Amino acid sequence: MKIQLALSFLLLLGTSVYAQEVYDLKKCLATGLEQNYQIRISRNTQQISDNNASLGNAGFLPTLDLNAGYSGTLNDINQELSTGESSNNPGVHNRSLNAGINLNWTVFDGFNIQSNYAKLKELQQMGEVQTRLTIESFIANLSSEYYNHVQQNIRLNNLKSAVRLSKERLRIVEARYNIGSLSRLDLQQAKVDFNSDSSKLIRQQELLFASGIKLNQLMAMDDLSFPLELADSAINITGLINKEESLQKTLKDNSFLLLSKKEKNISLLDLRSAQSANLPYLKLNAGYGFTQNNYDMGTYIRQDQLGLNYGLTLGFNTFDGMNRSRKQRNARIQIDNRELEYRELELSVKSDFSNLWMAYQNNMELTNLEKENLHTARENYEIAIERYKLGDLSGLELREAQNSLLEAEERLVQAQYNTKLCEISLMQISGEITTYLE
Repeated sequence: MKIQLALSFLLLLGTSVYAQEVYDLKKCLATGLEQNYQIRISRNTQQISDNNASLGNAGFLPTLDLNAGYSGTLNDINQELSTGESSNNPGVHNRSLNAGINLNWTVFDGFNIQSNYAKLKELQQMGEVQTRLTIESFIANLSSEYYNHVQQNIRLNNLKSAVRLSKERLRIVEARYNIGSLSRLDLQQAKVDFNSDSSKLIRQQELLFASGIKLNQLMAMDDLSFPLELADSAINITGLINKEESLQKTLKDNSFLLLSKKEKNISLLDLRSAQSANLPYLKLNAGYGFTQNNYDMGTYIRQDQLGLNYGLTLGFNTFDGMNRSRKQRNARIQIDNRELEYRELELSVKSDFSNLWMAYQNNMELTNLEKENLHTARENYEIAIERYKLGDLSGLELREAQNSLLEAEERLVQAQYNTKLCEISLMQISGEITTYLE
């Protein structure tokens, strides 16, 4: 009796007593993109890259310094002249006060400044790709968990149906036992099967709750235990992915490949920067300031200066211990390594795509096959329950038909979920995962 009351409570739990807001996949993604902490961190990191991509950070702009200072000396001065005369001046205090503004500007540095600016722009674009990669990974993870939640809901409903079937069987057996047409063994077996299905239902409720927690965590919800009501009650598979088009998009738009290309471009710019040492440099400096000197002894008591100073420096590093050529050789080797890394990554992406496509096709076929199996299993159970009610079928045979139905339902939802995971992975690897936002 207690078990039946607990099961009745669980069955009612599936029908929400709260006026809940319905979440579809698009709404879950929109909520997560706004609140998820990893995405917010990634966007902040991208903002740092944007801030760094400036002319001043590259060295294009001059520096302007404003400075002021005060210094002094306090000495005892003893002097002896060639005429034989001598003087003794204790505590001579000389003071100096200065203030000015100074300009320093590297006008030309062998195109090193231009290379630095181009590198900062590449790093800025890498930050954008990194953010895109984080968003794509988030969309894939949340979409997978969304459909896992749908899957767990379907399983919960299947198990509720199984419990209802077991309860109906138990009712029939109890009625027949009371009139003496069935033995106590039949009654005990019906109770065991009912309890077994009830236990599975309770465990499934826990799995569904854990999936809801995971969804709320991905969306960074304040209340992780908030019961989500999803708009989807089935796993819908588009089945519209074209292999060749998807492969071409993968080779063109895959985020990892785009990052690898950016890394190669940065290596090319590092070589240009190293080659800048082969050219001369030109620097400009200028200043305008005021200086005041105060003397305790001498011809002048005070001297003031106000004026402009300027200069140009043209230079060329003729020899630096062969380091210049070493850096350039290493930069060329690094470019070769980046190219090899890109080719290796491209091969790996093609391999992953092929495996995903094969899994996608196989799971599509399995889904169609399991749909047929489920239709057959339902027909078998309907026939079995009618024969059981007429007394032409034993309880064990009815249980076997019921288990076959539950297993068929389980295999179908598993095949559908696996197919959806393959679809999500194909969309992610080809850079099309953001279409789930549309």
